[in-house]
Amino acid sequence: MDIHGDLDMAVLRRAYLNSHFQTGLKNLMDRAIISRTEKEAKEYVILQNLDTSFQKIDELPFDFERRRMSVIVKDDSNVVSMVTKGALEEMLNISTYVEYRGEMIPLTEDIRQEVLAEVGQLNRQGLRVLGVGYKSGLREDYAYTVTDESDMILTGYLAFLDPPKPSAAPAIQALLEHGVRTKILTGDNEKVTQAICEKVGLDVEHILLGADIDQMTDQELAEVVEKVTVFAKLSPDQKARIILQLKKNGHGVGYMGDGINDAPSMKVADVGISVDTAVDIAKETADVILLDKDLMVLETGIVEGRKVYANMTKYIKMTVSSNFGNIFSLLVASIFLPFLPMAPVHLIVLNLVYDLSCVALPFDNVDQDFLKQPHTWEAKSITRFMVWMGPISSIFDILTFIFLYFIIVPLVTGYHYVHGSESALQFIILFQTGWFIESMWSQTMVIHMLRTAKVPFVQSRPAWLVILTTLVAAIFVTSLPYGPLVNILRLAPLGLPYFLFLICIIFLYMFSVTVIKKFYIRKYKEWL
Repeated sequence: MDIHGDLDMAVLRRAYLNSHFQTGLKNLMDRAIISRTEKEAKEYVILQNLDTSFQKIDELPFDFERRRMSVIVKDDSNVVSMVTKGALEEMLNISTYVEYRGEMIPLTEDIRQEVLAEVGQLNRQGLRVLGVGYKSGLREDYAYTVTDESDMILTGYLAFLDPPKPSAAPAIQALLEHGVRTKILTGDNEKVTQAICEKVGLDVEHILLGADIDQMTDQELAEVVEKVTVFAKLSPDQKARIILQLKKNGHGVGYMGDGINDAPSMKVADVGISVDTAVDIAKETADVILLDKDLMVLETGIVEGRKVYANMTKYIKMTVSSNFGNIFSLLVASIFLPFLPMAPVHLIVLNLVYDLSCVALPFDNVDQDFLKQPHTWEAKSITRFMVWMGPISSIFDILTFIFLYFIIVPLVTGYHYVHGSESALQFIILFQTGWFIESMWSQTMVIHMLRTAKVPFVQSRPAWLVILTTLVAAIFVTSLPYGPLVNILRLAPLGLPYFLFLICIIFLYMFSVTVIKKFYIRKYKEWL
C-alpha cells in the first residue's frame, strides 16, 4: 500500500528488490514478499523480470538495533538506488520525503501523524507493518554504511497477516490449568501485539516496552516480570534479560521461538523450544523441536514430563526408604540375634527380584492432582521421606524377628534355638526363609502404598503392569522354598502358621504406612 492505504504495486516492486537481492537469511516476511510478487507479476508488468533487470551493488544487513535493512541496486538505465525496508518507526526516522498522492513532498509532522494513524489502524487489526523507502541517483563505486540510510523517500508500507494458530488459545488455557503461565516476548510493536494477544485470551491491560525495560534496575524488573504478561518492541538482549530475571525469581522457564532473534532467549531458558520450519540457528539452539503444528503438544509434553518425574521419584523414594529400613533392621538384628537374619545370597536375590518388579514403574499411572502443578527436585525431600518411612518397615521387621525366633520357627521345628547344637542350622535356615519372604512381600506391597498420596486401589489405581509385576515378584519369592533352588539358596518350607502371621504383618504394615502418610502430608504438604 501507499501511505494513504491504497494498493500500490510500486511498493511491492521495491520490497521485492530488497528481499530478493539481500544475502542474509530470508525470513517468513521476505518469503511472503517474493511469493506475492511472483503471483502478481502475471497481471502487473511492473513486477515482471525484476531479478534480471536489476543488478545488486551492495547491501546493509539487518540488525536488531536499526530494525531495517537496505540493498543498493542498479537498473537497466544504470540508475543506482538504495531500497530499504524495516519497522515503520525506524523508517520514518530516516525519511525526509514521502510519495504523497503521486508527488514527492517533504515529510511534515502532519503527514507523519497521518501515516502513524493509518498504520495504527492496521496494527489494531493484528497486521504487522513494514515501511518501504528508497533514494536514487547514487554512486556505484562507493562503500555504503548505515549512515547513508538517510534522506530517504517513504513510498508506502507492507501489511502482513500473521494470525495466531487455532490451537494457541486452547494451548494457553491448558498450560494455565497445569500451573504454567504464558508470557509474550516479542519485537513487534504494542498495537499488533495487543491485537494478537487479545485473540488468544492473554491479559493486555499492561504492555511493557523494551525502552521501559532499559530504564529499570534488576530489582524493579524482578517485580515487573511477575505482574506483566506481554512485553513488546524487545531486542534479543532484552528478551534474554527478562528470562534470566524470571529464573532468578525461582521459575522454570521454557522459551519458544523460530527466528534468529530467538536464539539468545532459547539459550538462556531452561528449555528452548522451536519448530521444524524454524531457521537453522533456532533449531540448533533448541532443546526440543516440535514436529506437530498443533500447540496442544506443549501440554502433552509437560504432562509426560511430570509423569516421568513422578515415577522416577516414586522409585527413588521407595528404594531409598526400603534399603534404609533393611539396613536398620540388620543393625538391630546383629545386636540381638546370635546369627545373620538373612544370608548374603538372600539379599542379592531379594534386590534382584525387587528391582525387576520395579521395571513397570515408568508405566505407572500418575494422579491427576499431581499433574496439575509443577514440582521442584529437592534432595532433602528424599532424605526426609527415607527417615520417616524407613523405620516403619524396621518396626515390622523386628516384630517378624520376634515372632520367628520365639513362636513360628519353634512351632515348625518343635524346638527353640540352641547355639552350636545340631538343630541350630535348620533353625537358622527356617528363620532366614521367613524374613526373606516377609521382606519381599513388604517391599513389593508397600509400593502400592507409597506410589500415591491417596488411598491405593480406591482413590488411585496403579497401572495393571505394576500390579502384575509386584504380585509375580512376591509369589515367585514365596515359591522358592518349594522349588528346585531350595538347596542352592539354603531355604526351607514354612507351615500354615507362618503364612497366617505373614498376612497379619503385611496388613498391619500397610495400615501403618497409610496412617503415617497422612501425618507426613499434613506436615510437609507433599508426598512425592
